Amino acid sequence: MLPELEDCVLDHVALAVNDLEESVKVYEALGLKFSEEREEVPAQKVKTAFAPIDENGHIELLQSTHEDGPIAKYIDKKGPGIHHLCFRVKDIVAKEEELRSKGFRLLYEKAQVGAGNCLVNFIHPKSTGGALIEISEKQK
Repeated sequence: MLPELEDCVLDHVALAVNDLEESVKVYEALGLKFSEEREEVPAQKVKTAFAPIDENGHIELLQSTHEDGPIAKYIDKKGPGIHHLCFRVKDIVAKEEELRSKGFRLLYEKAQVGAGNCLVNFIHPKSTGGALIEISEKQK
C-alpha cells in the first residue's frame, strides 16, 4: 500500500466518448475491469463508467446525455478523447482558496456534487496552459 499523500493524488483520467458501452469494450480488451454501475450526473448532463487502474487512479468514460451538454459540445469541437485530469484533495474548500490566491481561475464559485458523491471543481484551461483539471474531495 502506498503511503498517504500530503496534498493530492491522481484520481482519474476522464475520456469523452460517443458511446459509453462500446468504449467500455475497448478498455476491457486491454484488461481493465469496469464497474457494472453507470452513474448519471444530471447537473453535468453525462453518464459515467469507471475502471480502476491501480489503488488510486481510474479511467472515467463520459458520455453526454444531452446534445447541449458540456461533453457533447466538447466532442463537437475537439472530437472524442482525453477531457480532463482529476486530482483528489483532502480539503477542497482550502484547495479552492489556495488556487485562487495563486491566480488560478475556477469554473465554479464553490464546489459542486459530482460523480461518486464527490465535491468537485475545475481549474479553467486558460489558467493551466490548456489542460482542464478537476479537483475532487470524496465525501464521507
